[in-house]
Amino acid sequence: MSQVEPQSSTVQSVADPAPLGLAAFAMTTVVLSCYNTGFLGPATEAVVLPLALFYGGLTQLLAGMWEFRRRNTFGATAFSSFGAFWLAYYLLAKDVAPTLATAADAHKAVGLFLLVWAIFTAYMTVASVRVSGAVLAVFTALTLTFVLLSIGEFATSDTATKIGGWLGLLTAAFAWYASFAGVVSSTFGRDVVPTMPGGPVR
Repeated sequence: MSQVEPQSSTVQSVADPAPLGLAAFAMTTVVLSCYNTGFLGPATEAVVLPLALFYGGLTQLLAGMWEFRRRNTFGATAFSSFGAFWLAYYLLAKDVAPTLATAADAHKAVGLFLLVWAIFTAYMTVASVRVSGAVLAVFTALTLTFVLLSIGEFATSDTATKIGGWLGLLTAAFAWYASFAGVVSSTFGRDVVPTMPGGPVR
């Protein structure tokens, strides 16, 4: 018992970082998806880079570190990884992509970048079944988003990319909902909106 109580106290001493991580992911995904759907032209796409660096990237990475402190393996892996994704995207869009502009197979390189993230997200989707229905919806939609965006790059298909953009907006909506549910549940001291919770997460 003497070993269990300090661990429980440590977990309770840290606020739930999941709503923050989900909000950071959602907002950055919305802005990028607006370009993928064609709502905004590529000339202004750089506006997503500050969000990718600070909110989607740094903030999610911090949320992942706090999840480690809460002994939540799923949350730590998810938020740390997607924080790193947005940091990598920042460098890809700002520094790497311009150097690939004249390469004949540049679209394949970007497609590979998206494909490996689709694989990672797919197996995290399996684990998300134990978290909640809301989080499962986020990961399912995100997996499909990465798959369509990857296809769009490999096949140089604007249609696939636009569909991926729409799926990205849906993913962001699910993530914002899950974030909202976490924030209001904490501030009201009870569940306010349904999330269909799963089993205990370790």
